[in-house]
This record gives sequence, structure tokens and C-alpha cells, in this order.
Amino acid sequence: MILKLLIFAIVGLLIYKFFGGRLPKTGRSPHEKKLDEDTLVECAKCGTYVTVKESIILHGKYYCSDECAK
Repeated sequence: MILKLLIFAIVGLLIYKFFGGRLPKTGRSPHEKKLDEDTLVECAKCGTYVTVKESIILHGKYYCSDECAK
């Protein structure tokens, strides 16, 4: 009984390490993409790359500054 439990724990640990130490997320569609604050996006007008945190989102598009957003 203890041997089965030990083997189960080792297999569980290997699966956990296989997923990079993170458990897979549930409840999200595979088409959804999470953008971190450090992800670079392209300005819709001038093509400059800025981080999501620094960008201006207007009508679903990313802009690098107020001038480009106008």
C-alpha cells in the first residue's frame, strides 16, 4: 500500500515538473491569449513596439502615444 502511494507521488511530481512547475489552467478557451505587462505590442499607426503596460488601447488597437491614438 505504501509502495503504491510512493509511486503515485513520484508520478505526480514528474507530471508537475513536465508542465514547468505550474499546473495547467482550466476554464479558459485555447484561443484566449493572456498578455503580460512585459509583452511587446506594435503601434497600429507608426509600428513602434511598446509594452502592454505603456501602450494606449483605443477601439481594440494598441498605440504608443496620444499623438498616434488621435
